[in-house]
Amino acid sequence: MALDRLDRALGLIASIPDYPEPGVVFRDLTPLFADADAFVATVDALIEPFQGRFDAVAGLEARGFLLAGAIAVRAGSGLVPIRKQGKLPRATESQSYELEYGSATIEAHRGDLDPGCRVLLVDDVLATGGTLGAAVRVADRLEWDVVGAAVVLELDALGGRDVVGGIAPALDIRSLRHV
Repeated sequence: MALDRLDRALGLIASIPDYPEPGVVFRDLTPLFADADAFVATVDALIEPFQGRFDAVAGLEARGFLLAGAIAVRAGSGLVPIRKQGKLPRATESQSYELEYGSATIEAHRGDLDPGCRVLLVDDVLATGGTLGAAVRVADRLEWDVVGAAVVLELDALGGRDVVGGIAPALDIRSLRHV
C-alpha cells in the first residue's frame, strides 16, 4: 500500500522541457506538494532509511526547504536552511559550485548547530551534484556529522552521484526515483 501511495505521488511530478533554458528539462514537484497524501507519502519515504539517525535536517534552497521542513516536523528534529549566498544575516560558511545551466554559491549559518550534530541533507533533485556536493563541503566546515542525503529524484545521466561521491565517498544518498 505504501509503495502504491509513493508511486502515485512520484507520478505527479511534471517534466517541463526547455525550462529555465533550452535543453534543460525542469522537474516540477509543485503538483506533488499540492496533494496532501502525496506529500505525506514522499516525506515518510525520505525519512524511512534515516529514521532515528539524525538530530537536524538541512534543507537545500529552495524546494529542499519545503521537504526539510516537513521532515523535521514529522521526525521531531531541528531544521537549518542552506541558502543562496547573501540571504542569511549572520556569519556563514559558503561554497561555490556549478549547475547544469550556470553557477551559484550556497551558505549556512555558523553556530546554529553544534559540531558533531547528526544532520540529514535534503533536496528535491540530484542532477549534476553541484548543490549537494557544495552542501557537504559547507557541512564539513561546520563540523556537522552528515548521516546521509535524501532526494526525491535523481537524474542519473547527469552523474551527480559520482560528483558527490568524489567529495564524500561514504555518503549514504537515497533517491526515491531514478530518472
